Amino acid sequence: MADDRTVDRPSLSRQMLPAVHGLLARPLSSYYLLIASSGLLLLIGLTMVFSATSVEAFAAHGDAFSATSSQVFYALLGLVAFWVCQRLPAMTLRALGKYVLGAAFVLLTVLALINALKSVGVLEPAANGSIHVGPVIAYLNWLTIGPLTMQPGELAKLGMVLWGADVIARKGPDLRYWRELAMPLFPVIGLLFVLVGYNDLGTMLVLLALIVGLLWAAGVRLRVFTALGVLGLAGVGLLIAAASRGAGSGATGEPNYRLERLTSFLTPLDQCDPAKECYQAIQGRSAIFEGGWFGVGLGESALKWGWVPEAENDFIFAIVAEELGVVGCVVVLALLSVLAYTGFRIARRVSDPFRRLAACAITTWLVAQAVINMGGVVGLLPITGLPLPFISAGGTALVVTLAAIGMLASFARAEPQAARALNARPTPRWVRLVWAPLPPLPPSRRPTAKAPADSGAGRRR
Repeated sequence: MADDRTVDRPSLSRQMLPAVHGLLARPLSSYYLLIASSGLLLLIGLTMVFSATSVEAFAAHGDAFSATSSQVFYALLGLVAFWVCQRLPAMTLRALGKYVLGAAFVLLTVLALINALKSVGVLEPAANGSIHVGPVIAYLNWLTIGPLTMQPGELAKLGMVLWGADVIARKGPDLRYWRELAMPLFPVIGLLFVLVGYNDLGTMLVLLALIVGLLWAAGVRLRVFTALGVLGLAGVGLLIAAASRGAGSGATGEPNYRLERLTSFLTPLDQCDPAKECYQAIQGRSAIFEGGWFGVGLGESALKWGWVPEAENDFIFAIVAEELGVVGCVVVLALLSVLAYTGFRIARRVSDPFRRLAACAITTWLVAQAVINMGGVVGLLPITGLPLPFISAGGTALVVTLAAIGMLASFARAEPQAARALNARPTPRWVRLVWAPLPPLPPSRRPTAKAPADSGAGRRR
C-alpha cells in the first residue's frame, strides 16, 4: 500500500522558503519589493557618495558635506519625480512620451551643435574645457541653461521608454511586418546614434539595450533580433571609427579616449602603460583587492584620495568593494537582482500592453547600465563612463532613474490582483491624495458558457 505521507507532501522549496512564497503570493508584493530594493539602493548610494567625496570636499571647501548636499538635493528632486510618475495614469504617460523625447532631441541638438562648432575652431573653450554661448554652457555630455544643469542623454532614455512603448503598443499585431517595425522606430534610432552615440557611446549602448527590451516584450521574431544585432554592432563600430578620425585632430587636440579604452581592455594589464590608458582600471582593481572579504571599513578607503579617477561616479563600485568588501558588493548585487526580478515580474503580470512594454524597457535599461558599469570596474567589459544606478553621484541620472521607478510603482499597483485588493479595501481619501490614487479595476472575466450535459454526442444513440 502506498504511503499516504507522499501524497500531500509540499515541495522542497515550500518547506525551506515558506516566508518567501507567502510574500510573493500577496497582491502588492511587486510594489513592496520595488520600493524596498530601490529605497535601500538609494540609501547606500547617498552613504557611498559621502564616503567617496568627503575628504576632497573638506580639503577643497572646508565642508565635508558640500558634494553630498548636492546629491541629497537631487535625491529629493528625484523623489518628487517618483511621486508624480506614480500618480500619473497610463494614458497621460503615453501622451507625455513624444514631448519628453522631443525635448531630449532639442537639448541633444544644441549640445551637438556647440561641440561641432568647438571642433572646427569657431568656439573657444574655457580653461576648464567648457564652452559658453550666452546663457548656455556645454561641457562634455552636460548642458547648462541658466541655473539648470542636465545630461540630455539621460532624458532621452526616459523619452524613449514612453514613446517607444506607446508606438509599439499601438502597432499591435502589425509589428510582425518589417515596414511597421522600421517606421518610425528606425529613423529615431538613427538620430540617436548621431546625437548621442558620437559623444557618449555608453549611453547609446544603454539606449540600444532599452530598445531590445521593448522589442523582446513585443514578441518580435528572432531573425529580426539577429538583423538588428548586426546593424547595432555595425553602428557601434562606425561610432568608434568616427571618434578615432575626429579625436586628436583639429583645434581641440583631445585624446582618443574611446579607442584607448577599447585597446586597453583588449591588452593585458602587464603590457599596457599603467600611467596612461590603464591607470583607471589598475587603480579600480587595486581598490577591489584592498577590500578583501569584509572591506577596510566605511569611510576608511585610501585610494579614494585622488588615486581612483571618478571615485564618486563611474568607479564608485570600486570604493564599495574597498570599504565594504565582497559582502558589501554582494548586498548591492542582491538588491539590483531583486529590482530586476521585480521589474520583469511587473512586466509579466500587468495586462495593459503599454505598461508591459514600458516596464520591460525600464528594467532592461537599469540592468544593462548596472552590468556595463560594474563590468568595466572589475575588468569584464571596457570602461564606458556610465554611472551605477542609484549609487553613483549625478543629478540628472538619479532624478530620471527615480522617475522611472515611479512609473514601475504605478504599474505594480495596476497588476490585476493588486488593483482588486486596493479597490476592495481602499485607503482613506487623504492617503490617496498624498500618496497615490486607486488604480482602475481590470476588466472582469465573463464565465464561458458550458454545454449542457445531455447535449451533442450524448443524445446520439
